[in-house]
Amino acid sequence: MNNLSIVILTKNNEKTIKKALFSAIFADEVIVVDSGSTDKTLDIIRSFNVVLVEQEWLGYAKQKQLGVDFAKNSWVFVLDSDEVITDNLQKEIKSTLANPTKNGYFINRKNIYFGKMLNYGLYPDRHIRLFNKNRGKFIDRSVHESVKIEGKAGYLKAYMIHYAYETISECIEKFNEYSTLGAKKSLTKRVISPPWIFFKMYILKLGFLDGWHGYITAKLYQNYTLWKYSKDNQEFKTKLSSSGDESNP
Repeated sequence: MNNLSIVILTKNNEKTIKKALFSAIFADEVIVVDSGSTDKTLDIIRSFNVVLVEQEWLGYAKQKQLGVDFAKNSWVFVLDSDEVITDNLQKEIKSTLANPTKNGYFINRKNIYFGKMLNYGLYPDRHIRLFNKNRGKFIDRSVHESVKIEGKAGYLKAYMIHYAYETISECIEKFNEYSTLGAKKSLTKRVISPPWIFFKMYILKLGFLDGWHGYITAKLYQNYTLWKYSKDNQEFKTKLSSSGDESNP
């Protein structure tokens, strides 16, 4: 079986980091890259048997790639500080690493918005999180960083849990920031994309089965998409990209 390193980024995540760390301790190595926490995050991290790397914020992709480069094992799993690897996913990861057939794997993610787990709308919300670092790396982007691997990626069936936003206000604030970082001013997409995102999440992906939470989440993503294709503020992008908040929507 191939050994596994799990990489986690942190900055002021005292509310969620303990859950993330407990879900990661099955790995052979856990690396936490902190970009200047001033709350209890560092105290919590130091109570676990992990490798702590303190690094000023470099940007989403570069910060995660730094953690990957620190890993002593070829196979890595990149976990956000507000995410949890479920027991079933742990088992599937171990089984997969016993005989990997791909250089990277998409992981499903179930999101918790405002206290409710969304089983439809956003699901499966797949991202490549498990990969061979010798065959893949992060693409440098301002936001929504992703991993590019050699060859086609595989898919795991189990899911991880993302504790996304506790309140609507928190979500709106973050979506406002991320829409500025990822701004791509386009009149056509500004008109077409927002209603399509709502229709896709709420109707095609059965978001209505998540009740009120499914509706409001689809509306928030509709607004986020509208903002993203309406903004063009390079100065604010530069300021925000240096802030060091590791969370992503």
